Amino acid sequence: MSSLQLSVVIPVYNEEQGLQALFDRLYPALDALRLTYEVIFINDGSRDGSAARLREQFNVRPDVTRVVLLAGNFGQHMAIMSGFSHCRGERIVTLDADLQNPPEEIRKLLAKMDEGYDYVGGVRQQRQDSSWRRHASWAMNKLRERITHVVMTDQGCMLRAYSREIIYAINHSKEVNTFIPALAYTYARHPGEVEVAHEERAAGESKYSLYQLIRLNFDLVTGFSLVPLQMFSLVGVGLSILSAFFVAYLAYRRIFYGPEVDGVFTLFGIMFFLMGAILFGIGLLGEYIGRIYQQVRQRPRYLIETVLEQDKS
Repeated sequence: MSSLQLSVVIPVYNEEQGLQALFDRLYPALDALRLTYEVIFINDGSRDGSAARLREQFNVRPDVTRVVLLAGNFGQHMAIMSGFSHCRGERIVTLDADLQNPPEEIRKLLAKMDEGYDYVGGVRQQRQDSSWRRHASWAMNKLRERITHVVMTDQGCMLRAYSREIIYAINHSKEVNTFIPALAYTYARHPGEVEVAHEERAAGESKYSLYQLIRLNFDLVTGFSLVPLQMFSLVGVGLSILSAFFVAYLAYRRIFYGPEVDGVFTLFGIMFFLMGAILFGIGLLGEYIGRIYQQVRQRPRYLIETVLEQDKS
């Protein structure tokens, strides 16, 4: 077992403007914990000068800093997965680079783990996001909880703490697309949550658009539950029964009242509704089939260009 007590994993994507502010707060906060620690920065194919700034910081604190440079942009969760594969601490904390979750709050998560929890999620208080983003997040959380039974008060908060056992299980999961907080929840024996502060971004802008947030939640639902398929199956059965009764009714009308033109537009409306339901079902099936397709290709989830770390041999 590694002698390191804490690993802090931080994905970085186009955060050049705010990195110095992160460095100035992160290292003093970790030093104050009086633990042996390492900080692992993962550059997720940044197009600005983030990689250069991380190299500079590695030269400043090579004893506790490691930098993983990915050979492209693979997304936040894949960047974190690459960090998990390199971390050596007994406890692992993930943190965003934008300082919306203050590094000083890490102590709260570790204190919660001292109570016996093996996975602790942060719950942002007085969120500094826009109103639509807060309401959309609340709605997505409720929908996701009902469908997947993954209970997380704040699934969008990346400030989370994991035990080494959970990280080991995550590293041995072979899913191409995954949502790390939900995956960790399924492996945790004693998950917990703690309230953490939330601040405005130090610099730059959010990397998640509305479409990406919707896409992320759709991936989460289809990745952890078959309920959408089962619900659509029930809808299909119901529509089939109603369609059978409707056809019987039309046949009865034709036999006893003869052919008629009235009701053509109603028939068209019903037909378009059924076509829409069919197309929705095809799209839903496509989501699951697409996940299978990505999985069976067995392509690497990320590619590492180089790792900057101090040789301790």
